[in-house]
Amino acid sequence: MARRSFAYAREPAATAGQPQGVPARQQLLKRHNLALVLGHLAGAPNLSRAQLAAGTGLTKATVSTLVYALMDAGLIVEHDPERGLIGRPGSPLALNAEGPAGLGVEINVDYVSACVVDLTGTVRLRNKIVRDNRLVAPVAVLENAARAAARLIDEAEAGGLYVCGLGVGVPGLVDFDGVLHRAPNLSDWEGIGAAERLCEMVGHPLRSVYCDNEANLAALGERWFGSSDDLSDFVFVSGEIGVGAGIVIGGQLFRGVRGLGGELGHVTVDPNGPRCSCGSRGCLESIAGREALLESAGLAPRRTDTGTPGGTEELLERAIAGERTTLDALDRAARALGIALAAFLNVLDLPSVVLGGFYAELAPWLIGPVTDELSVRVVNSSWSSTEVVASSLGTEASVKGAAGITTRRIIDDPAGLFPEVLTKT
Repeated sequence: MARRSFAYAREPAATAGQPQGVPARQQLLKRHNLALVLGHLAGAPNLSRAQLAAGTGLTKATVSTLVYALMDAGLIVEHDPERGLIGRPGSPLALNAEGPAGLGVEINVDYVSACVVDLTGTVRLRNKIVRDNRLVAPVAVLENAARAAARLIDEAEAGGLYVCGLGVGVPGLVDFDGVLHRAPNLSDWEGIGAAERLCEMVGHPLRSVYCDNEANLAALGERWFGSSDDLSDFVFVSGEIGVGAGIVIGGQLFRGVRGLGGELGHVTVDPNGPRCSCGSRGCLESIAGREALLESAGLAPRRTDTGTPGGTEELLERAIAGERTTLDALDRAARALGIALAAFLNVLDLPSVVLGGFYAELAPWLIGPVTDELSVRVVNSSWSSTEVVASSLGTEASVKGAAGITTRRIIDDPAGLFPEVLTKT
């Protein structure tokens, strides 16, 4: 499997954490080579030192030095050679599934979810709290999320994992510094650094803290952990109460010059349409967001103090049964979605759309009308059609992407979070 990498915004300087008195060129070369070795093991586990040397172009002696440094840091492990092989087979090396791990938290309008992902990308623990957060004070929501996060950290470390980083996804406009500037569906969240606040509440020392829009993290989750290994240029549409988009170009997340790109839900599809939570009219969210879709199908969402069931299960049941009002509502939502996406694709020229969130569950009824709209409205459709597919991760994409931020940072630059590997010889 090919290695999937990602360039992060606002990374620490290349010399951060390097020992004093050592030539910078030498340390930068070692930092690069450590990432090269770890990246090869992430893409093809159970390689011997000789195989790593052949694959990376490094000498066997250099590989051995780097391997010992990575093993001392707990990032890789060595297994016994396979029995029955002729000669002296090398010991296979692999990422340490019982070592460093990432914690992901998604704070959304009607739930808080959390999960722990180990260095191999496997979800080890997960938790979800269903609750309507719209009118709840931010500090109360963060305290709720902190309790869920702390519980997972305790369980993870009791099982031998080392939770060393936190990624947080939120439904709003987040800049490169991780500050949430606007959340149309949450009250009083403007100006909050959710990841830093959550880290303080959890009270656990972490090497990495990151916050982004939940759709951006869902796009990364799909790229890193989804079923397609060659997904590198696409728009991920996150269908929740709001509608967001994560844009991936050349394997990297595109966030715009201020980090605020991807607000697909507030693209106008009907200037005379219903009032949106952002204050405008006819936004995609006001027509194809979850609550708008439920109301259009005659299924007004139900809200309680302990959560928002949402009615999506009943919507799905009615769609399967062929209930006409439901099918008409799905068609209207899909065509609005296609109109908004056509505007995106005409500007960005991307070949694929991934439907995530609750759109993934409804994909059998959405993909056809969305594709029809794109074929009419995207200018290159006559010779280069757009592929529309359902997310393989569904509603779990964002929280997995949030957890994966830490593990991908380790793989892409182990010395960035574990500078001690630079001092090992």
